[in-house]
Amino acid sequence: MSKIAKTAIISPKAEINKGVEIGEFCVIGDGVKLDEGVKLHNNVTLQGHTFVGKNTEIFPFAVLGTQPQDLKYKGEYSELIIGEDNLIREFCMINPGTEGGIKKTLIGDKNLLMAYVHVAHDCVIGSHCILANGVTLAGHIEIGDYVNIGGLTAIHQFVRIAKGCMIAGKSALGKDVPPYCTVEGNRAFIRGLNRHRMRQLLESKDIDFIYALYKRLFRPIPSLRESAKLELEEHANNPFVKEICSFILESSRGVAYKSSEYSSEEKQEE
Repeated sequence: MSKIAKTAIISPKAEINKGVEIGEFCVIGDGVKLDEGVKLHNNVTLQGHTFVGKNTEIFPFAVLGTQPQDLKYKGEYSELIIGEDNLIREFCMINPGTEGGIKKTLIGDKNLLMAYVHVAHDCVIGSHCILANGVTLAGHIEIGDYVNIGGLTAIHQFVRIAKGCMIAGKSALGKDVPPYCTVEGNRAFIRGLNRHRMRQLLESKDIDFIYALYKRLFRPIPSLRESAKLELEEHANNPFVKEICSFILESSRGVAYKSSEYSSEEKQEE
């Protein structure tokens, strides 16, 4: 049975599943759908065509599904789809998609979005991610699974961050980040590999292979793209080579790599 505060304002067109809790002074618009076990604390606003998955908890003054902050948006149909078991903390803002993108913003499962996180239109966030306080995502950003982004970080539109990456706090990121990399700075560049996440997700032999692969990729000569092409030719059947090198070759913004920035930490390990 759902538990709904008397002061909540809920459209009769909204779909509220069983076991949902809606706190005082929440506002729920026409196209909103709340799956089982969703919990809204007080003063949450949900608008537009917004779906919230099972057992997701949203804290006070979060605003989800309102009109995208894009001057090209003219009221066309778009969606915000949020998966299961997410924690969305105070004052978060998440916008739906636009006609100029994929027409939806997607958030996976088991993510933590801390206070004051902003997720703009057409972003795609995987699962098991942590976005710390004040992280700002511009439009069309793609974030893979198991990514951590430190507080007060700003990320340029269309940037892609692959699986298992760590973005240090107060970074300004304008280029793509390949799998399992750590980046830091303004502008942010790759500083090394995310050992902590790799140890959680991978076997030791796979970690060793990925370290060796990145050492080959990040040699000054040939270029990063040429190195990625060579690796794909020589190791076409290796899943890690496919994942990492394909990501590099598909990058439209370029990779956040500068040899002088990457090498200092890694050389100390050798």
